[in-house]
Amino acid sequence: MKILTVDIGTGTQDIYLYQSGLEIENGFKLVVPSPTMIVFRRLKEATRLGEPVVLTGVTMGGGPSHWAARDHVKAGNALYATPDAARSFDDDLEAVQEIGIQIIGEDQVKSLPSKVSRLTLKDFDFQAIKNALAEFDVTLDDLDAAAVAVFDHGAAPSGYSDRQFRFDYLAERLDPEAQGPGGSILSKLAFKRGEIPGKMTRLRAVEISAGEIDAPLLVMDTAPAAILGATLDPVVKKTLPDHGC
Repeated sequence: MKILTVDIGTGTQDIYLYQSGLEIENGFKLVVPSPTMIVFRRLKEATRLGEPVVLTGVTMGGGPSHWAARDHVKAGNALYATPDAARSFDDDLEAVQEIGIQIIGEDQVKSLPSKVSRLTLKDFDFQAIKNALAEFDVTLDDLDAAAVAVFDHGAAPSGYSDRQFRFDYLAERLDPEAQGPGGSILSKLAFKRGEIPGKMTRLRAVEISAGEIDAPLLVMDTAPAAILGATLDPVVKKTLPDHGC
């Protein structure tokens, strides 16, 4: 069995290829810059050169890329973004426009001059990972499954703080009474392809980006994924109650 697992953080994305028959410590691993850091660096370079930029693609993690986008506009450079790409910075597109980013439709991107640099936003770049491993004669053409973790606070309605929206979402998913027996477990925050709640826009964007993978896909929030992973440690496992996480 071969399973590609990717944990996408703010600074790095940690990639591990599980293969049955190999000891865990012998599995192939990559720790490379996170997608938001890649966008950050490319925007910084465009700012240095004074180039206009258009952001396309899907909703992804913000943070560094958001800071670079803000600085790009402050430096007097044009920055365009399609709606889905713009939501990487804020679910409220009016708030995105207020910092100087111009929201345009997908059809308008084609009409922009060639001097406008194109940046495609996405958290999960399967082709890049596949190409990197191929350099070492490792193929991903025969995957049995893929699992990707990102931090997703969800798409909060206007006037609803992202932080509170996330807390309410976690409470909803982990409420034992709402979920029935065995409901209060962290696996309730993992979703198969086609089962992701609509409000979890970043997880759904990962699902879109993973469309070329012809194997089962699991997406999950990074924090509970890390906790569940820690429970596999034999020392940690001894401290857990019988019902686990």
